[in-house]
Amino acid sequence: MALKKLKAVLIAGTATVGLVAVAIPGSSATVKHPESVNWATVTHLTKTGPEDFGHLKSAAEAEGHLNVITLPTNWANYGTIMKDFSKKYHISINSENPEGSSANELSAIKADKGRPDDPDVVDVTQGYAIEAATDGYLAPYKVQTWAHIPTAQKVSSGDWYGDYGGYVAIGCNTKAVKHCPTSYKQMLRTGQGYKIGINNNPTEAGAAFAAVFAAALANGGSFNSILPGINYFKQLNNEGNFVATIAGPSTVQSGATNIVIWWDYLQASEISSLPDFHKDWKVVIPSDASYAAYYDQGINKDSPNPAAARLWEEYLYSTTGQNLWLEGEARPIELPYLVSHHLANGPALKKLPAAPKGVTKFPSQKQIAKAQKVVAKYWPIEVTSGP
Repeated sequence: MALKKLKAVLIAGTATVGLVAVAIPGSSATVKHPESVNWATVTHLTKTGPEDFGHLKSAAEAEGHLNVITLPTNWANYGTIMKDFSKKYHISINSENPEGSSANELSAIKADKGRPDDPDVVDVTQGYAIEAATDGYLAPYKVQTWAHIPTAQKVSSGDWYGDYGGYVAIGCNTKAVKHCPTSYKQMLRTGQGYKIGINNNPTEAGAAFAAVFAAALANGGSFNSILPGINYFKQLNNEGNFVATIAGPSTVQSGATNIVIWWDYLQASEISSLPDFHKDWKVVIPSDASYAAYYDQGINKDSPNPAAARLWEEYLYSTTGQNLWLEGEARPIELPYLVSHHLANGPALKKLPAAPKGVTKFPSQKQIAKAQKVVAKYWPIEVTSGP
């Protein structure tokens, strides 16, 4: 309604507006100065004018700060990404709780509202992105490369959009395990000395949630039924093969886990790169379950540095940013576009673990939300209340 009224006023007063513009050519009534831009409300950049990239860059550099959360430096090449962004734009980055979970990110933007260290941006799994958007915590913003992001991996409002992803994979220490499993079914074998872990609790962390969803697909479940995945881990736990811990590089090094169900790109960048593990850590996508997913970016609606937050997103979705994720052995969301336009880093592309053949399918937003509720209800009582 307000737009219709504005349009009517402009049409009725065209001659008057024209006279004012001629009489006072520098008037603030006709020229919008960059310093008057409220970047917290900007939903996209324009090619020219006060809301173009140049003015965003100036405003972000004037803010001088960016708050990020739950971004380990060895996760998807984020250490290099943060360093390069900071150097390029002279913006200092405050990195909070790097080893946290998607649930921790949502808790932080809720609890820290109004504080200068409130996270400006989040990087969460789609289920948590949907939750944050539904609860009104995210600001709509569409990066300049919005058209390059597949429709299924973004919400039309611009509240969240996919950034990088990969496949759930089984990693195994070939020195500690004689017969490394290549499927969910094989991990149920007893007497093999299996110490299997997932990365955190599936009620809180996206990587662990994905491991359960993949288990469901391997055991008669579907995107509409994740309960078979919970039942699978219950059986795995009852047989003594499951270790309730936050599995990752440290548990592999200590021997607490010798098998990890985790994203393929993180197995490659974080575990295979450990001293003495380059040849000994075997990573395969399970033969009985192909589950892929992307993490999502979102801007905190109450971001204390709204211009820097938007500049960060523009950097991540530039060719440079996308290739930096690729160099971290993750699959950037715009990879098909980069490949088709010969913009992808060739050597980095060749290092990616082989993807399953055929068309990759993803659960819908509703299916993810439904599955999260099931996991939240049954995991603590059927499997474990710990990590």
